[in-house]
Amino acid sequence: MSCNHCAITELTVELTLKQQNAAELVQIIHDFLSRHDIPVRIENSNIFTNENGATSIYDFSVDHIQIDDIFFRIHDDEWRPLLEFKEVVEAQWIDKVIQKRQIHCHYQPILNADKSVYAYELLARFTDEEGSIIYPNVIFDAARKRGRLYALDRLCRLTAVRHAIHIPKGIKAFINFIPTSIYSPEFCLRSTTALAEHLALATEKLVFEVVETDKVDDVNHLKTILHYYQDRGFNYALDDVGTGHSTINLLADLQPHVMKLDMKFVQGVAHNKQLQVVAEQFLQKANEIGSIPLAEGIETEEDFDWLKQRGY
Repeated sequence: MSCNHCAITELTVELTLKQQNAAELVQIIHDFLSRHDIPVRIENSNIFTNENGATSIYDFSVDHIQIDDIFFRIHDDEWRPLLEFKEVVEAQWIDKVIQKRQIHCHYQPILNADKSVYAYELLARFTDEEGSIIYPNVIFDAARKRGRLYALDRLCRLTAVRHAIHIPKGIKAFINFIPTSIYSPEFCLRSTTALAEHLALATEKLVFEVVETDKVDDVNHLKTILHYYQDRGFNYALDDVGTGHSTINLLADLQPHVMKLDMKFVQGVAHNKQLQVVAEQFLQKANEIGSIPLAEGIETEEDFDWLKQRGY
């Protein structure tokens, strides 16, 4: 079962006005939309309507209202100026990508120090109807603008779980998720864990990886998500460690099973003293909390050997 956050349904757009005569203008807008048979309601002095209604308000405000004083949001996202609503309309294409599941996975190997395969990271990749690649940064940016990040992240997680059944026994599968796209782990992650159970995937096989660790502002919310996974027997990893919130106190608090050193600290580490300092500090943190230290994006034998000798 899905919810309005995860399902591709008609958008509900909430608008608020900052003018002194906001109450009067809200009523004018309400009457304008009603005359055009566009669904609209008023709650707590804010306007709720659909995408067509928000577009009509955009056009109406150009001539009749100071548009700079009107803001909108989708779901409970941050308020944005109505001037940016065109970006939401222009991102309509992402609805079709999600509905038609135009997604597949690539298997990125993760190696042990002896170069045997420890795991595969399942990387989501997308195509348009003509089969052309849609790059992840493009599609996730569109999802954020259109309020579809919940739905896209869920599609990626479920697709990755389905692909995990092709990974040989004894080799783990790393599955990415965006913690800011999950508002309630008990609800949002239920379908993911249920699918893993349905496919008879051993819980120790799956490692759920927090992407954009350094951008997490609500640490307590992240802890709730990680505890949800842990309570069901799954492991979890943090990426982009070494920046943002990645202090030793936070790491000790979250107790990740795997810590991934970002590739910007990895590539060239064999010959760069500054990168070596970061890598050594990272390794010390991982050892202190009993986490597996994983170096991301190795492309040369020199970097591989240097990191291997230190204990990655």
